[in-house]
Amino acid sequence: MHTADSRDAIAHKGTLRIDLLRVGLATAVILLAPLVAMQFTHQVAWTGFDFAIAALLVSGAGLACLRTARRVAHRQPWQRIAAVAAVALAAVWLWLELAVGVLFKLGS
Repeated sequence: MHTADSRDAIAHKGTLRIDLLRVGLATAVILLAPLVAMQFTHQVAWTGFDFAIAALLVSGAGLACLRTARRVAHRQPWQRIAAVAAVALAAVWLWLELAVGVLFKLGS
C-alpha cells in the first residue's frame, strides 16, 4: 500500500530527472558561447579546466536555484523571486571573482 509520502517521493524522483536534464542542457548551451568564440578569435582562450569549472559553476547554480525555488514555493511571489535572485547573484559574483578577482582575487 502506498502512502501519500511515497507517492510524493516517486513524483519527485521523476521531476528530479527532468530538472537534471534541463540544467544539463542549459549548461551545455551556455558553454557553447565560449566554444564557438574560440573558433573565430584568439582573444577567447579557454582550456579544458576553464570549461570544467564553468560547467560546475553553471550547473551548480542552476540546481541551487531549483532547490531554492522548491523550498520557498509556499512563500509570496516576491519572496520566491528574491530568494532565487540571491542564489543567482551569488553564482554571478563567484564567476566574476574567479574570472577577474573583483574583491579577493580568487582566479588571478
